[in-house]
Amino acid sequence: MEIKKNLEYEVEITDVTSEGNGVAKIDGFTVFIPNTAVGDKAIIKVVKVLKNYGYGIVTELITPSEDRVISDCSVYKKCGGCTFKHISYEAELKLKQKTVYDCFKRIGGFDILPKEIIGSNKSSHYRNKAQYPVGKDDNGNIVAGFFAKRSHRIIPSESCSLQPEIFSDIVTDTLTLIKDNDISVYDETAHKGAIRHIYLRYAESTGEIMLCLVSAVKKLSGIENLASQIVKKYPQIKSVMLNYNPEKTNVILGKESYLVYGKEYITDIMCGIRVNISAQAFYQVNKCQAEILYNKAIEYASLKKGDILLDLYCGIGTIGLSAADKVKKLIGVEIIPQAIKDAKINAKQNDIQNAEFLCDDCKGAVKTLLSKNIKPDVIIIDPPRKGCDIEVIEALCDFAPKRIVMVSCNPATAARDCKLLSERGYKVVEYTPVDMFPRTGHVETVVQLVRKKPDTYIDITVDMDELDLTSSEAKATYDEIKDYIFDKHRVKVSSLYVAQVKQKHGIIERDCYNNSKKDNPKQPQCPPEKVTLIEEALRHFKMIP
Repeated sequence: MEIKKNLEYEVEITDVTSEGNGVAKIDGFTVFIPNTAVGDKAIIKVVKVLKNYGYGIVTELITPSEDRVISDCSVYKKCGGCTFKHISYEAELKLKQKTVYDCFKRIGGFDILPKEIIGSNKSSHYRNKAQYPVGKDDNGNIVAGFFAKRSHRIIPSESCSLQPEIFSDIVTDTLTLIKDNDISVYDETAHKGAIRHIYLRYAESTGEIMLCLVSAVKKLSGIENLASQIVKKYPQIKSVMLNYNPEKTNVILGKESYLVYGKEYITDIMCGIRVNISAQAFYQVNKCQAEILYNKAIEYASLKKGDILLDLYCGIGTIGLSAADKVKKLIGVEIIPQAIKDAKINAKQNDIQNAEFLCDDCKGAVKTLLSKNIKPDVIIIDPPRKGCDIEVIEALCDFAPKRIVMVSCNPATAARDCKLLSERGYKVVEYTPVDMFPRTGHVETVVQLVRKKPDTYIDITVDMDELDLTSSEAKATYDEIKDYIFDKHRVKVSSLYVAQVKQKHGIIERDCYNNSKKDNPKQPQCPPEKVTLIEEALRHFKMIP
């Protein structure tokens, strides 16, 4: 059957994607239908036909799925924020669990079931951050809301059930004050005007709120008056910032932020650590779930008192600082200068003295640490949504840590990166999805990877019966010697090199068993620096004086 555009078909939804599109098959042809649920039976109209799949919309719902619920939001179908407002939270968690498993199996090649997804106690009003684009409607009225899916068309919505209720009031009053103070709003088409976004942050533990206005204009007349008026009505607002972003870009925040009122940060408590949060610093949007996520990451890290812990993409240091009392030394790495400034302040105000923070990208930080011969025992990495560059993966493996814990907001890139790590000597032991973002299509995953035992590099079969072992030679096996060197120095040595050094010290009294039987063999000789390491291991096992 040829599927044609604008024709109607009766279908049953058999699956749902992470973007919230239901999946139906029409004579084997895949059609994606938004705002549907597994088990829905519906009449759909096909609106787009591509080579291997198409898109449709529901024209009549014949039999609704048992997963369906009545949404509490009037604009969720237009807004690009929520994906699963039309199904129960229990059904949403099942879909996210399946999404994570599918990614790890299909992309990573890991046929390992994830641990049960950890759902959120709150599926509404859980976000501590919101960014509202500002513009004008067709009648010239100043509006704020959220962008429609795959567009920059603003869907007016000052109220959102995912945000704290006070955010709605602050946005409404801020829009009024923008108008009253004769402050212009940005026109994205003409690239003129000032206010682009209203950006709010909330510290749940202290109740402090930051109001940040993102502007295409640096010098903004009326901003001080607006600030004094808004804080008079909302004393919870402890910080009013102006962020300068003149660029023609999708990136919300510019590089420069200026204090208008109060402090340059708000303060929250995360995992028992008091943290300062500036406008540009990364901080998880769901604090309660973040604490669960971080505790799972620290559990997977299996830290010991003598360990050096490296926290990559550390933000303001929340994960690492919460684990600092469990290790000898914490090193955090982040490329955003303000975040590193916050992390250092956070360490100081919590009297954490074994923490060091580097402002650099991951590749540069790794080179710096290796040049200082600093090799972490455990690495926690929380990369951006795009995942890790291959150079970062290679850099992690240069360290050869005993364990790597990956925290990821994108199961697809997490699976890809874990596959790359598994190809370089690491094994995925366990992974757990954590629902940080209820009602949306996003899900966090924390993964535990451990270093496999070093491979044995013997090219010729060894007949152990032919070896005349001395008593000293029997003290340690080749693998034990190699493991000792790798665990202490993160250096691999081959069995051939071990045999050469043992022969040098008279432990092997006959020709080295790895010698080639070919004429004129060109056998590699153990480098001097590895001779020193092997001799150290032999002394450790009391095989040489």
